[in-house]
Amino acid sequence: MATTSDLRRGMLIRYNNDVWRVVDFQHIAPGNWRAMTRLKLKNLNNGKVLEDRMRAGDDIDVVQSETRTIQYLYQDGNTYNFMDTENFEQIALDEDIVGDQAQFMKENEMCDLLVLDGTKIAGMQIPTFVTLRVTSTDVAVRGDTATNVLKDCVLETGAVVKGPSFLKEGDLLKIDTRTGEYLERVKE
Repeated sequence: MATTSDLRRGMLIRYNNDVWRVVDFQHIAPGNWRAMTRLKLKNLNNGKVLEDRMRAGDDIDVVQSETRTIQYLYQDGNTYNFMDTENFEQIALDEDIVGDQAQFMKENEMCDLLVLDGTKIAGMQIPTFVTLRVTSTDVAVRGDTATNVLKDCVLETGAVVKGPSFLKEGDLLKIDTRTGEYLERVKE
């Protein structure tokens, strides 16, 4: 079994009957006291962050995980359907697993699926940057160019992002999926 000396950032561990990702850790030896390891953990299920400490050398339960590449196929109500690119198995994920990133998913796009212990699906992640086409946008008003005025742009997936006034329908935009912000216009 692994101990606290085997900890690494990004590692998944089972702690208090739940699965946590190690965000940060620090080994502390305070003078004549017993050495300890300070942990900063993020819950995989609900995203809560926990700061705790353990005795140095205590056993930890490392969760075996793997990342698989999946392809987004279609949405059926509150269910999103994907296909595993290795064995062509279809996987249906609920809306709560996919989360807010669904607004930037386009059919046939590749995503990553996180699988724990070979069977339990822990989550999925779309690419950090996606390129999407503007389907509709507000008309820029003449004279609004003196300052950095932003307008709403509706993308092909239905997502709405703020962009500069020079954007028009049909433009391809590079979007940061972590923040939902417009980054740049992409040439075709």
